[in-house]
Amino acid sequence: MCLGKSDWEKAFEFHGHICPGLAIGFRATQLALHELGAGRSIDEEMVALVENKACGVDALQVLTGCTFGKGNLFFHDYGKHVYTIAHRSENRGVRIAVKYGAFDRPELARLRQLAASGQAGPEEKRQLAKLQQEFIENILNAGRDCFDISRVDLDLPPKAQIHQSIRCASCGEAVMETRTRNINGKLLCIPCAEKLT
Repeated sequence: MCLGKSDWEKAFEFHGHICPGLAIGFRATQLALHELGAGRSIDEEMVALVENKACGVDALQVLTGCTFGKGNLFFHDYGKHVYTIAHRSENRGVRIAVKYGAFDRPELARLRQLAASGQAGPEEKRQLAKLQQEFIENILNAGRDCFDISRVDLDLPPKAQIHQSIRCASCGEAVMETRTRNINGKLLCIPCAEKLT
């Protein structure tokens, strides 16, 4: 990422487009980091748990430095705009959730649906673009009143470890030995083991 860019510009560059979901994750992460008194993690000092696989997770990665590759970003597919960020040294973190209805915009939703169905005319498309831009700005400036913020105790996983890769006895692909399954005395990767069970 380029130096001199704002965090929002970095998030946009990483994600690929500007959208309300990116803005929600960005603002939620900003508030959580402020609550923790923390900045971006250089390595694995921080851990993040996300409860959605929406656009906002990309903003969280940019702001916190937590990633799947470093083993300090964890995902639960609950479909909720909820983000938990913690310091490893404390086993305590901040959980931030979007309050129900905080970002509801019925007219914006109506115009989005019209555009998605191909029924939006030029005026509706112009109005949609205007409302979406205003909506994103409102999210980026949202206060704590739009979020439920709480301190939480966590049982944090250990730092990421490097394990030996072995060859799956079925497909022949390399697999981390801790992710193999012993089926009839043969070590298999999870997909091959699931085919046999």
